[in-house]
Amino acid sequence: FILDPAVIQPSRIARLERNLPRQDLSIYQYYPHLVVSIDFIKAGRHRASFLQNAPDLIIVDEAHLATRPRSDIQRVQHQRFAFLHELAKDPSRHLLLVTATPHSGIEESFRSLLGLLNPKFDVGTHTDRKVLLPHVVQRRRSDLERWLGAETPFPQRDSTEIAYNLSDAYRSLFAQVLSYCREAVEGGKGLKAQQQRVRHWAAIAILRCVLSSPQAAEAVLGERARKKGFEEIFHSVEEVDQIFKPQVLDPFAEEDAGDYAPSAPLEDEEAQWSEAEKKKLAHFLKSARHLAGPESDRKLAVLLQSVAKLLAEGYRPIVFCRFIPTAEYLETWLLRLLKSKFPDVRVTAVTGKIGDEVRRVRVNELAQEKVRVLVATDCLSEGINLQDHFDAVLHYDLPWNPNRLEQREGRVDRFGQRREVVKTVLLYGADNQVDLVVLDVLLRKAQTIRSRLGISVPVPAQAEQVLEAVVDSVLLRRPTHGVQLTFGFTDPEVSRLHAEWEAFAEREGMERAYFSQHGIQPQEVSKELEATDPVLGEPQAVQRFLADASQRFNGRLAPADKEEVFSLIPGDLQQKLSSLGSYQFPLRVTFDRLKDETAVYLGRTHPLIETYCSEVLGQSFAPEPGELFARAGAIYTDAVRLRTCILLLRCRYLLKERVEEFAEEIILAGFQRHEDRLVWLEPLAEAPRQILEAARPVANMPAPERTSHVGWALDMLKEGDWFAPLISWRLNRLQESHQRLRKLVKAHKLSIQPHTPPDILGCYVLVPGGQP
Repeated sequence: FILDPAVIQPSRIARLERNLPRQDLSIYQYYPHLVVSIDFIKAGRHRASFLQNAPDLIIVDEAHLATRPRSDIQRVQHQRFAFLHELAKDPSRHLLLVTATPHSGIEESFRSLLGLLNPKFDVGTHTDRKVLLPHVVQRRRSDLERWLGAETPFPQRDSTEIAYNLSDAYRSLFAQVLSYCREAVEGGKGLKAQQQRVRHWAAIAILRCVLSSPQAAEAVLGERARKKGFEEIFHSVEEVDQIFKPQVLDPFAEEDAGDYAPSAPLEDEEAQWSEAEKKKLAHFLKSARHLAGPESDRKLAVLLQSVAKLLAEGYRPIVFCRFIPTAEYLETWLLRLLKSKFPDVRVTAVTGKIGDEVRRVRVNELAQEKVRVLVATDCLSEGINLQDHFDAVLHYDLPWNPNRLEQREGRVDRFGQRREVVKTVLLYGADNQVDLVVLDVLLRKAQTIRSRLGISVPVPAQAEQVLEAVVDSVLLRRPTHGVQLTFGFTDPEVSRLHAEWEAFAEREGMERAYFSQHGIQPQEVSKELEATDPVLGEPQAVQRFLADASQRFNGRLAPADKEEVFSLIPGDLQQKLSSLGSYQFPLRVTFDRLKDETAVYLGRTHPLIETYCSEVLGQSFAPEPGELFARAGAIYTDAVRLRTCILLLRCRYLLKERVEEFAEEIILAGFQRHEDRLVWLEPLAEAPRQILEAARPVANMPAPERTSHVGWALDMLKEGDWFAPLISWRLNRLQESHQRLRKLVKAHKLSIQPHTPPDILGCYVLVPGGQP
């Protein structure tokens, strides 16, 4: 829309405040369009000022992160929900909640979102879908693959799984750690329930980190070695779970898991670690430090092969992992190992250690490199578009939440991706019990449902408990009679989970079909676009205007180094255009944003185009405009067979609803003379524009003849009601459009009264061929 919003960020607040015309104004009062992070605005000194001056339309992206939380521990999410709830109290405010995951499988969370739109939807256990239908719009990829007669360029996803086996040294460490974890849990049986629970989470934290990377293992074990721990008194098992579960597992609700190594359970003195247990942890730490590198870390070796293969095929991959230490480990080793084969490669890690602004800067800097690899934790799996710069995803650590798997791959498999095929690679340990549990119980089931339905279905709410139970049974229970557990799971809890998941998937498929808005008819959308394009200016019209206008100011629009990319030389307007921003002329520009991401995209409302429009209007309305900017003129052309006049008219209206408002529009109209009477060209909307676009002068016309032809046209407009057919046509079109849209939002009927006659801004006569 080429709006110029004020972006509210800590680094920009001072500059925005300096631009205020008065000191008693706040930035939220002064700037009409705002972009702000909900986490920045939801608390602190800016909250009250924003709530007092909030705009009448609020668009909330990633709205599923602002549902009502299920526990008090989810403080950040609670603040988001409370903030939106406060904004939604104003009945005159419009709220648009946007999310790719509206229903996480938790009915209460979904209802809390609906309740922001209407409090009645957040009451009871069932709401009639017909009541919800006007408030919920769901569009799937399949709904848009063919839209308005055109193919939407969505990529295809090529997914592969690659297994690896632990090296002897790594398998030895894992076996020792697994045995230790079982002993630690069993050794805590004499402790209080909450103390046993701390040990439980500590055991799973160690196992996750050891299997993630040597550096993650070192981080979690090193914290235990460096610190004496902190005194945290827990009053119940539930309190322990609320603290440690989100750190160790991947939460299935909306809260962020975080990406720091989960060392807290090991540091907590509540676990009552013995000296012998602490010595074992120190031994594991020493062993982990010797496993770094592809010789002992086969997982890293397989990743290296996969990344090198993708780079050789021209792909630009993202490697997702669970913990910050693992991301830093991969950044170091991938750069070191890939340099020999790809001298220009750059590898950058982006994690939760740094803020949003710095993350985006690092991603944008990396995007300038021809050969690039992005290593990221799940801090980048939502809320940022990466499809412009990356086209493959490798899962180094399996997420324990299938929703997260889809979110990661969705960073590149989305609209705007230029590759026809994006690749995803899932690494898993063939002799790693943890990976096999997650893969068999959750990830493959999620992929099967997605392949069958064409949509990703959230995991049922109890999946987190089932996963925890199965992981406990595999990792924290000793094998019977020396035989390891097999992985063709027949656990009743798993079977029940899969059955409910299938049922939920079927219901979700039907729900999405119901809410897919069959009432949105392509022909109706097309009609609205056809009405809008002439007003806003289609790309071809903007290009023609700039090519013409730039020449009139002694500049030009010339072809550049790529198809559909041009070089703008502003001529007399260079100083004025340079003041609009850091533009360097000649400026590479395009009128199709998909052609070249490095060129400046010029739409109808871009400041450069607005400036050219203002300058042309200024010259046209000057006391002596000159021939280059004349508001009246005539040419010889082959575009018409009869002498034709094209008028540029300004129509004004009085709009009456609860209050009176004035509105105006600019229209083109054309007429010819038949039997001494004025006949308007039809169709009224298209004919004048088509003739003007086709008209080219074929011969010079002396000034007296131009004056004579313009005089003829103006004489034809001396009748008092010459404008009546045009105004009647415009009133009908405006009424139809307003009524259609106002009916949807249940607004009052609008009365439109024209102010006549319309103003004649331009009069241009087209004379056939070279004949006078």
